[in-house]
Amino acid sequence: MKTKIRTEAAALWQLAWPVLIGQLATVGMSVADVAMTGHLSAEDLAAVALGASLWSIVLVTVMGIMIAINAVVAHEVGAAKFDRIPHIMRQAMWMAAGVGLLACLLLNLSTFVFNYLQLDAGVHAKAAQFVHVISIGMPAFAMYRALYSYTTSINQTKPVMVIALCGLSFNIFVNWLLIYGHWGLPQLGATGCAVATGLGLWLMLGAMLWWTHHAAVYKQTFPFTHKEAPHWPEIRSMLRIGLPIGVTYFAEVSAFCAVGLLVARFGIVPVSANQIALNFSSLVFMVPLSIGIALTTRVGQSLGEGDVVKARFISLVGVGLSLGFAVLSAAFIAIFRHEIAAAYTSDSAVQAMTASLLLFAAIFQLSDATQVSASCAIRGYKVTRTPMLIHLMAFYGFALPIGCALGLGMLPDWMPWRPSQPMAAAGFWIGLVFGLTVAALLLVAFLQRLSLRKISFARSSGKIAG
Repeated sequence: MKTKIRTEAAALWQLAWPVLIGQLATVGMSVADVAMTGHLSAEDLAAVALGASLWSIVLVTVMGIMIAINAVVAHEVGAAKFDRIPHIMRQAMWMAAGVGLLACLLLNLSTFVFNYLQLDAGVHAKAAQFVHVISIGMPAFAMYRALYSYTTSINQTKPVMVIALCGLSFNIFVNWLLIYGHWGLPQLGATGCAVATGLGLWLMLGAMLWWTHHAAVYKQTFPFTHKEAPHWPEIRSMLRIGLPIGVTYFAEVSAFCAVGLLVARFGIVPVSANQIALNFSSLVFMVPLSIGIALTTRVGQSLGEGDVVKARFISLVGVGLSLGFAVLSAAFIAIFRHEIAAAYTSDSAVQAMTASLLLFAAIFQLSDATQVSASCAIRGYKVTRTPMLIHLMAFYGFALPIGCALGLGMLPDWMPWRPSQPMAAAGFWIGLVFGLTVAALLLVAFLQRLSLRKISFARSSGKIAG
């Protein structure tokens, strides 16, 4: 059994590590934006922090919708129905184009929320401009993620790694030019970040299209041999899977980003520290997320083959692998929290508050890694509504209410314990720890029930021996 576990863990990691590098490079764009503006001014850092909060909500929601393509294509690969994949991908690109344009519109409209946050006038203007400019990259991101899901589902993960690294290099270079005004260009600060990221996403889409067109491995399933009108039944089928995933991602990331917006009332230092801590947590989160993407592919392919026992085994190994990493990452964050803070900003007040928030980030590593790997395994079964409901309850029933009660000092007088004053960012992070723990426990329980039910049904129908 130990050998079997090691073999499966190695197979998952073989798929996951290029995805991980690609994910880190993609998130690295946001890290570069925050870190590079942090060394320009606290006002520009706060503007990027607030603008990135809205951008992240929409971006991750779109990414969740596109993950449906991963599960659909993986099932076809497992069933050896390769002739179905080109049609699926042509429809997936139509879906991505529509979702991307809608997301661009919603992102621009979302800046109205800044009117109600009592922001400094300079921060307000820069944050709104950041969002308006960066929204140009949203249609490209949606189509890129559709191709991303396609290539990972046919076990080709190298392209996402190479292209994301190129995108990160482009982003850092253009940031350097536009944030600080090098080579005679204007010093744009926060807006320079938005220009660099938006253009970088279009570059990544172009590179992915070029790769799929020229690499021989895509020849059997290449989707762009001819034009095809939208086929609404196919698109609706993918949306039925993808929209609940998008809502799931929205529930989680909006809870985190809502914390950033609510903390804004406490001043530039708390909002900047909160954004840095969230930014680094997102970076670390890419490891269990990459394992989860590999899980969706491996579980989906196994179910396409009709091997429900193997699918359950892969699911459990993947969750265990993510949990093992979480133990290491929690220890790293707790030990090096001051050094992490100093790498982002030279402001001593922001450094001190960031270090304290990173302690909470260390605590929720275990539950965060568990919940994302379990939910990705469940998606491999093409089951998305129950994880959506669990996430909505965990973040909107636990994380945000607890966070608001502690962070804003909203606990009633009759409570046996209540803070003497609002706990600000720390109170919200305590709420996030509770929410993630609830999500992790419920998702693991549901995965257990789902996988065992599939095995029981297969046995009763004679597909596997009792």
